[in-house]
Amino acid sequence: MSTPSTVFDLPERLADKADPALIADDERHFAAIAATLATSTRTLERRLDELRRTRAGGGEYTVERDAEVRRVTRELAALRRYGLDLCIGRMVFADRPRPVWVGRSGLTDQALDRLLVDWRSATAEPFFAASHGDPRGLVSRRRYRWREGRIVDYWDEAFTEEGLAHTAALDDQSAFVASLGTSRSPRMRDVLGTIQADQDAAIRADSAGALVVDGGPGTGKTVVALHRAAYLLYADPRVAPRHGGVLFVGPTHGHLDYVGDVLPALGEDGVRLATLADLVPEGTDVRAETDPQVARVKAGAALTRAVERAVHGYEQPPARTVVVETDWADVPLTPDDWADAFNAADPGDPHNTARADVWAALVDIVTSRLTGAAPRDATRASVAENEVLRAAFRRSWPLLDPDGVVADLLGVPDHLARCAPELAATDRALLHREDARAWTRSDLPVLDAARRRIGDPSATARERRTAAARAAERERMDRVIEDLVAADDSELRVMSMLRGADARNSLDDDSVSAPEEIDALAGPFAHVVVDEAQELTDAEWLMVLRRCPSRSVTIVGDRTQAREPFAESWEERLGRVGLHNMRTTRLRINYRTPSEVMAVAEPVIRAAVADANVPTSIRDSGIPVQVGTVDERDSVLAAWQATSADGIACVVGDAGYAGTDRIRSLPPEATKGLEFDLIVLVDPERWRPVDRYVAMTRATERLVVLSSA
Repeated sequence: MSTPSTVFDLPERLADKADPALIADDERHFAAIAATLATSTRTLERRLDELRRTRAGGGEYTVERDAEVRRVTRELAALRRYGLDLCIGRMVFADRPRPVWVGRSGLTDQALDRLLVDWRSATAEPFFAASHGDPRGLVSRRRYRWREGRIVDYWDEAFTEEGLAHTAALDDQSAFVASLGTSRSPRMRDVLGTIQADQDAAIRADSAGALVVDGGPGTGKTVVALHRAAYLLYADPRVAPRHGGVLFVGPTHGHLDYVGDVLPALGEDGVRLATLADLVPEGTDVRAETDPQVARVKAGAALTRAVERAVHGYEQPPARTVVVETDWADVPLTPDDWADAFNAADPGDPHNTARADVWAALVDIVTSRLTGAAPRDATRASVAENEVLRAAFRRSWPLLDPDGVVADLLGVPDHLARCAPELAATDRALLHREDARAWTRSDLPVLDAARRRIGDPSATARERRTAAARAAERERMDRVIEDLVAADDSELRVMSMLRGADARNSLDDDSVSAPEEIDALAGPFAHVVVDEAQELTDAEWLMVLRRCPSRSVTIVGDRTQAREPFAESWEERLGRVGLHNMRTTRLRINYRTPSEVMAVAEPVIRAAVADANVPTSIRDSGIPVQVGTVDERDSVLAAWQATSADGIACVVGDAGYAGTDRIRSLPPEATKGLEFDLIVLVDPERWRPVDRYVAMTRATERLVVLSSA
């Protein structure tokens, strides 16, 4: 890795900042970082090459080697992703002789000197948390702005008189604010170096219970959500991948695409990203729920409870004695015997999984009453094939299809009335449909509840196939070993050692017994982060919480931006679905939206939500909001492209506009969580106030409002 003659590439207007007295320490330190990065890269490349050339030995060794290959590959990818811009800034402490440089990850040279401290470490916390009211022991703090591996600007903040004497950026606050107004791209830009104290406090909060991060537009809620996921994976052993890792739930795939680069840039590639629809197999093909009244009924927990009652109705032992005829004797199975067998099911197991335990208990009961009639293995095998017993079991504990159970609830009115008696008759009538399997988005939570309660109907067959394949492989290996032993005419009879358990296990084919990954999004996860959480219904919250038994959740949202009325508090909404151990932190500073835009957007939302949480914008763009007619759309966009070489724009609410590489076209509800340099609203008077407010506040530079004449 070559090192430029200077890391700094400051423009002429910042010539004062190029004074060697200000940047010499940085230059020397970056030279050391460059040398260590080059050495570390070569070392990892050699290690990876050695691992790939190592012959797999099977069993546990293969697993360990593959894990090491993945670890080395991740570390190498992280080093290659960044060069010197691995560093985001430095701190000067009052009680330390040398500055401390902060990086996206830690870096130590061969002499074990720490060149960079990981941004998530406790040592790095003052870099984000220090303020003039609480400097956290800092004399000064420096943040770098990188472009193509060179520093094109930096700004300092002084916390003491000593710090003021050794800093260059006298306009440090305006430099920071200016950085917030840089052009946007189709991906969320890197903001690690500009995380503010209020955001950092939420990022570093411990993982116990639920943390609600409530903030208006532009306050950095999504930034907090993503960086918190990375921080917890690094700092909290309870959230480690071996305990389930982290699931990040976003509102749309467009939103996930937008933020998709952030976590890899922070060195974390193990976070699962998904929308709510992704959590259920049917979610990829569902249509929207067009009837708001139907959506209202399905938003509650009544259908989830109905699934439980429906499944319980299928778990009913015979009310009369069943006589099992065998070759040795007739064995009566009384209702009490059936009850004993049903009690063998683990209450936490899905219905289809528990079938195996109930069946085994039934066979044991019958077999125990034939003791002495024949060898136990023979009687047990005969009982297990008894058709009378099998038929009675199928009737009392049938194999269920989750989709079929839900379809019965929606397609058979009397069945729904029995399973959901708390629903009013009018609400039950709303839910009935002729094509019961014409799934909508509102059906996904109840489908998920059915899958969790019932289990995968194909799992039992899949387990039988795996067990049969494993048994066949062991039988084949036994024959091979016996042939080798028989052919061994050596004096020590070495081949007989193959009969030992250790040697036998080392010869097993791992591929036969390897478990299949059925659903990577089924959980359980150690921690779940939910972005735009104000949109989730009670039923959808239950879907999320099924995947997080620890109830360790980060909830990021803004009640004001909810598309459906959200008059209650977070505590009331979440308490209803079982989240009680919770804290709330509020972000009140708008770092994204210029004050000119907020001045127009605030009255829109306050007219609809009087107590709206409208954050304070800290910067001006100098560009007033433009108002015009819809026939000006193309001229507005052409003028913007002619004067703006970078950045992206969005036309909102005009289905007739196709969009280009730099100008997207979206309905208002799809803009949530995104940001654009220019927002052009087309006939926003026709939208709900919350949609108008959300779309307006996506603008980072200018807003144009066009209306029909």
